[in-house]
Amino acid sequence: MFAGTARLLKKAQRRLWMKYALRGVGGSDNHSRLDLAYNVEDPWNMDSELEQSRFQATNRIIEKNFGRVGSLLEIGCGEGHQTQYLARLSDEQYGIDVSIHAIERARLRLPSAHFAATDLFNLPWEHQPQRFDLVTACEVLYYLSDPATTLQRMRQLGRCGLVTFFAPASGRIGPHLDAIPGLHKDWIYHGGTSWLVGWWRDE
Repeated sequence: MFAGTARLLKKAQRRLWMKYALRGVGGSDNHSRLDLAYNVEDPWNMDSELEQSRFQATNRIIEKNFGRVGSLLEIGCGEGHQTQYLARLSDEQYGIDVSIHAIERARLRLPSAHFAATDLFNLPWEHQPQRFDLVTACEVLYYLSDPATTLQRMRQLGRCGLVTFFAPASGRIGPHLDAIPGLHKDWIYHGGTSWLVGWWRDE
């Protein structure tokens, strides 16, 4: 009884905090507010059945279309929850996030991966065309003011790319995604929630 009450209380506290922290974040590049969200652990509830289901479905799509991946760059890796899944089908993992708090936790979660608190245009690793075999941006694009430029940068850095985003964002992000030559799309569903997945090869 007490454990159940504690979980409900923690969930309510997280929801209230995120409502405050994410004010003015959508489509704004507001990195300081995103970092503020990580004043609590797992602010996005990544341990939930909903998100774990999304991770598994994303892995299935990657495995089906790309097989095992050599080097993988994850944009918006957060605390490394999805990185753990991506590590199951890649040899090297690189993750970036604008939150230093998130990156510190990601390093503890997956010490073998390479993490940096930065954005996509200031990578600390070797700068060369198509440095990575796969670049992913899962649940990230709707926080950016210029999704088109981010997608272009992903294509510069990776031989292949994959993005996912919550279905209601399709109107804003979809047109930019559709402009990528050779784009493939699919859907992920869990209960009443759906995400659009887009992927491509630039080889």
